Amino acid sequence: MSGLLSVVATPIGNLEDITLRALRTLREAEVILAEDTRRTLTLCRHHGIGGKLRTLHAHTPPARVASIVEELAAGARFALVSDAGTPLVSDPGAELVRAALEAGVRVESIPGPSAPGSALVASGLASPSFAFFGFLPRSGGKRSRALEVIGRFDGTAVLFEAPSRVGDTLRDLARTLGAERPAAVCRELTKLHEEVARGTLAELGERFSGEVLGEITLVVGPPASVYVEAKDPIEDDEIRRWLEGEGLGTKEAAERLASHDGIARKDAYRRVLDLAKASGGGA
Repeated sequence: MSGLLSVVATPIGNLEDITLRALRTLREAEVILAEDTRRTLTLCRHHGIGGKLRTLHAHTPPARVASIVEELAAGARFALVSDAGTPLVSDPGAELVRAALEAGVRVESIPGPSAPGSALVASGLASPSFAFFGFLPRSGGKRSRALEVIGRFDGTAVLFEAPSRVGDTLRDLARTLGAERPAAVCRELTKLHEEVARGTLAELGERFSGEVLGEITLVVGPPASVYVEAKDPIEDDEIRRWLEGEGLGTKEAAERLASHDGIARKDAYRRVLDLAKASGGGA
């Protein structure tokens, strides 16, 4: 009978940031697959969790992954963790999850801490849409193309960066997206020396041009045009009230609808016209 692979989110810094379900899952697992067993051992000892730890990282050979999948397929119950946060978000483990699913093993996600989500909230730059871009390529055409993709994205961008490259990345982002684009450098989130520095890309590039320490998550706000108050779409009853209660014509109502919902005028007019006809009105 197939076993179970539990993908468990662990603290990104503060060891108390872990759910009751995650603790229970780690205690019940026959094996905990860890990116760095030393770091996971610290977490386990803090919460009084025993159990066997095995290493699973980016350089684990395919044969080892296949062996783990065989154990799971035979009925084993394993937990998968990363050094910090939610596994598979810029962390190893994706190959194991894919192989386990292909083998018919049940995979469950135990939600919890995630640096991108925490940084997005702390930055104050949340917008109607956001995307996580992981680590940028270090140099060359791949880096240029990745920066262009972020530049074309019409929402908030969240990415990781190594402390030694934060300044360079902020300056590259400023050249691509514009020096005045709002951003935040989130350093050591949830830890004792947590810092969230906010400003423009140009300002932050200057501020972090020297030595930087700690785990870094960058948040880049969207273009200024995106910061428009979100509005609920207009309901049919509201359009009928415009037509019947306020006496608006179909063209006037369509213009109001298009402006409010941000849709094409022809689509707004078609909708208003259909409602007017259904109510016995004309064009």
